Formats: sequence, structure tokens, C-alpha cells
Amino acid sequence: MTPLIGSAMRIGYCTNVHAGADLETTRANLQQHAIGVKQQFVPDAPLGVGLWLSAKAARQLREEGQIEEFAAWLAEAGLAPFTLNGFPYGDFHQPVVKHEVYKPTWSERARADYTLDLIEIFDTLLPAGTEGSISTLPLQWGTPVPEADQLSAAAANLRAVAVRLARLEETSGRLIYVCLEPEPGCVIDRAQDVVRFFEDHLFADGDEATIRRHIRVCHDICHSVVMFEEQADAFRKLKAAGIHVGKVQVSSAVIVPFDEIAPQQRTDALDQLRSFAEDRYLHQTVVRSAPAAEPVFFEDLPRALETANNPEELTGQWRVHFHVPVYMERFGLLRTSKEQILECLEIATREMPELSHYEVETYAWDVLPEELRQARLSDGIAKELRWFSDVSSKT
Repeated sequence: MTPLIGSAMRIGYCTNVHAGADLETTRANLQQHAIGVKQQFVPDAPLGVGLWLSAKAARQLREEGQIEEFAAWLAEAGLAPFTLNGFPYGDFHQPVVKHEVYKPTWSERARADYTLDLIEIFDTLLPAGTEGSISTLPLQWGTPVPEADQLSAAAANLRAVAVRLARLEETSGRLIYVCLEPEPGCVIDRAQDVVRFFEDHLFADGDEATIRRHIRVCHDICHSVVMFEEQADAFRKLKAAGIHVGKVQVSSAVIVPFDEIAPQQRTDALDQLRSFAEDRYLHQTVVRSAPAAEPVFFEDLPRALETANNPEELTGQWRVHFHVPVYMERFGLLRTSKEQILECLEIATREMPELSHYEVETYAWDVLPEELRQARLSDGIAKELRWFSDVSSKT
């Protein structure tokens, strides 16, 4: 198995791990980090990347007529974008991101305009004969619950994007699809929510075939794990509804397995977990005290930690939305959801063999606890890609 563009499986890493929300910084970061990853992972071939362009950078490319020049620069550098991350609209590395990453919502025109900018750019960046995927916000944050008119507006904007993509395919033969990415705490945070939104809203007033072809799902493994959603169950629900998964984001969550930890060590486990409670990103946490218990959702890790008054009595599992290196299995008293990455790969290969886009997305390297970081960002990313490429070749 080869990780390169043009193979059955396309593997890359998401460049939203790089700071910088304008075009100049985007290019500088790709030059500094992506080239370093390429030298370690595929020195003699193009490196697949999941390209992140902020709304500002995307608009610069369009308005300043730099798309073709940027495409040529990427090709010369040996960077081959086969997927885009269209989720973070603004500066994804500002001091505090938290709920800002869910703005603008899909009920706002700005979200559709940004996505249309990405589509125009992507049509030029993609190598001839290849499909492109764009992951995007799962409508909006789930609190407060959106009004019916907000859901209708979101569906209308997505249908308009699907129509634009269908016209593009008709005129150029280029197939691009936008993929809603379920995330804990959002309006859509599990496969069943995807199915409900498609059936109740997207299909309500539009060409169902066009929508199914051009609006798909980005399955983020970490997100699914945090929601205690079984990988097989997620794919089964989507397949039964005839909804395509266009892309998998290969990511790993933090898990606190209290039942595997001696009662006298559970305080130490919580102390270790506190090192993941940082100020930039939202780290949604779901607590299930027993296999049959109802999971309890906390929108951020500190809120869950506030409830742990008697650590020795804690049971079950806590699962935390914190993307940790995908090759890691355990650190101290905590473990990761590495096992579910392997499960997802096996199930996706069997249930949706046409699915080919896999994007390693560990965007939180610079906010990891110090002992888990790599000396150079490119070292950690290259290690992730080598690990995932190796396990993929054995599936």
C-alpha cells in the first residue's frame, strides 16, 4: 500500500495543526513543517496533505488571482492536497478558540461563501482525475438548540453548495464533496443525527441524488469515541440510510479507564488528566459510570473535573475530546482510543470500500502536556503517518 495521491487509499495529515490565518503564514508553515514531514515520510514522492485555508487566506487566493501560482508552488514543493479542512473559519491558533470554532454557522451565508471559495480553489489544486473532499462544521454548536428556521437555512445553504458542485462536475468532470463532521456537543454529534438531518431537512426540498453525491460525512474517530459510539454502529447507520462517508479523520481521544485503575490511584489519574485542561480549545468530556449507564456530557474538561469530589469512588470511563498522537496507546494511568482507529479502518474497508480519504488530524501538538510533545512538530507528524500507513497496509 502506498500513501500517495493516485492510490486506492489516500493518506495525509491535516495542516490545521499549523498556526497562522493568512496566506503568507500558511505558505511559510507549509515550507517549514510540511516539507520536514515529507523528507521523513515520503522523501521521493509527493506528500498527501489535508490543506487548511482560513476564510481570510482563501479569499486572498481568489481576490488576488493567486490560485494557479499557489497550485504550482504546492506541486513544486511535492505537496499534494486531496482533501481540505473547511471547519475552522478563522484563526484556529489564537490564545482562546473554544466555541469560536463553530462560527459562522451553516445557517449564515458567510459559511456557505467560505465553502464556495474553497471549492473554486480546490478545483485548481486537485490533480487531474482525482476526487476531492472538504470537511465542514456539523451545522453549529448544540446549545441553545437551534430554531426550525435555522435548520432550514442551514439545509438551504448546503443544498446550494451541492448544486454548485453538481454543475462543476458536469462542466469539468471534477467530483468534489462537502462532508459534515459530527462533533461532541454540536447539533450533529453522532451518525443518527446525520441521518435525521438528511431525511428531515436536506431531502425536504432538493434533488436527493445530487445531495447524496455531493454532501457526505467526515467521520472523526476521536469524536465518535468520545460519544461512546461504536465504530461499526456508526458506519452501519450511515450505510443503511444511503449516506456516504467521504473522509475519515484519523484521530485519538484520551480515555480514563477507572475500572482498570486501583482506587488508591484514581486521584493520581485525575491529576494527570488535569494536565490536559488547557485554555485554547474546547475539550468535551463524556462520563459513563458503567457499561449500561447513560453517558453524561460536559462541554469542557474543567467542568467534568469539578464534579470529581470522591475520586476513589469513580468507576467506568471518562472520554475526552483531546486529539493525542495516533500511535500512542497509553501514558501513565491514562490510555488512548488507538484501538478504535484499528477498528474503524477494518470496518470502513469492509463496509465502504469506495472510501479512500484518510486524514491524520492531531491539531493539538502545541498544547499537549510537555512530556508528550516531540522536539520538532514534523517529527511527530511523520511518526503518525508512518504508523498509520503501516497498519493500513495490513488491513
